Amino acid sequence: MAKTFRQMVAEAKENVPGVSSAAAKEKMKENPDTLVIDVQDAADSGACGLIPSSVNITLGMLPIRADLELPESFRDARLSDRSRSVLITCGAGGQAALGAYLLKQMGFTDVAYIEGGTTAWKNAGFEVEL
Repeated sequence: MAKTFRQMVAEAKENVPGVSSAAAKEKMKENPDTLVIDVQDAADSGACGLIPSSVNITLGMLPIRADLELPESFRDARLSDRSRSVLITCGAGGQAALGAYLLKQMGFTDVAYIEGGTTAWKNAGFEVEL
């Protein structure tokens, strides 16, 4: 049976943890090596600002950049360690949940998405880069 975007997001949220903006900020403070990935398309990335130190890897490219069996030129070296702490964000959280679930399926052991995405981060009063 075909799934809708909302159904896929719900499934992802059942399988990976979501963290509040405050918990994400604390995790980043406690572990400066935490990789924060914004999975929005480049054209949309930053519409509500970007979390400082985050990197943009679109949802569509994320599995390619994280695939250790592809040639090095396709991969992102920051995604080579499956035990690295990774937080996924997007504008509102739906794509972030999908991205986190995708990485979990690829063997990442410490991955979560930021609930409400960068919008929630900004609404919590945390800094964003425009």
